[in-house]
Amino acid sequence: MEFSVIQYSKFMTLLDMLLHNLRTLHMSLEDSIKWLGEVMAETGPSHSQKNEEWNVFTIKQANAVIDYLKISLFQHYKLYEFLFYSTREEIVIGTEQVLEVVKPSGGLFPDPLEEGISFDIYSTFIETPPKLDTEMKGLDQEQGPEESQSEANTLAMDPLVGFTIKDIKAVLDQVTDDIVIGIQTEINEKLQIQEEAFNARIEKLKKA
Repeated sequence: MEFSVIQYSKFMTLLDMLLHNLRTLHMSLEDSIKWLGEVMAETGPSHSQKNEEWNVFTIKQANAVIDYLKISLFQHYKLYEFLFYSTREEIVIGTEQVLEVVKPSGGLFPDPLEEGISFDIYSTFIETPPKLDTEMKGLDQEQGPEESQSEANTLAMDPLVGFTIKDIKAVLDQVTDDIVIGIQTEINEKLQIQEEAFNARIEKLKKA
């Protein structure tokens, strides 16, 4: 229709007001058609005074606008009412998955491979506790408090009790001598090999 900028603005305002009347004021189809007729006739919704701001369309343009609203909004008015008024149920589509956790050994499943599961998960949820710890706990429970106390006292005792300083020095000297002798023999062997190599080179130089 080659509308001007002001005519485009008025046309979009007219569409917005019609949707506002439908969505907020809950106007029926008859009331919306009547309201549109009043606006296009430049009388305004109150019938009391003329609405001069709508006086921007020619008769041909006004008829084109009314024809457009007839085939768009008014023809599908029930659909717009359903869109704005009716509450629709939200359909949530999902998939339930059942995961079967591997049970400890002794059941229907074999032990999982170490390559197929992380060590943290295996040690936390699947691996059974060591038998030695459970056996030791059972033995501790079977033993009386006096026996467990005596064992704790023996473990708390110093392992060097009964040895004098001379005994400890003698043991350390023996260990040191054994280590030093081994190192000295290794060094002597390496020096002898180097000495033989140097002597061979000296002989070759003399012959040359």
